[in-house]
Amino acid sequence: MSTRPKDQTISLLKATDLLRPSYALPDLPPPGAIETAAVLKALTRAHRYLAELKGRARTIPNQGILIDTLSLQEAKASSEIENIVTTQDEIFQMNAFPENPGPPATKELAL
Repeated sequence: MSTRPKDQTISLLKATDLLRPSYALPDLPPPGAIETAAVLKALTRAHRYLAELKGRARTIPNQGILIDTLSLQEAKASSEIENIVTTQDEIFQMNAFPENPGPPATKELAL
């Protein structure tokens, strides 16, 4: 038996009701405590790590490199859905040296 208060426990019936299409939206904020001690501790830890990342990112001369790698990784993942398979290394080489795009799969990403 759960030791949580009844208002914080979702019954099986309510959980299955959430899977049915419905236009009746629940009221906000949801019932129960949102800002619990565990959430606030995790928030503090996340804030500290984000500040550390921001400080380290400032040491990079061209901060756009971080963002560019995310878009290249997303392009690779999207291409795999279309059965176009390439490696991260080939993608980064294509980006650094566009005059020599390499294998056909990597050329497909350049288009």
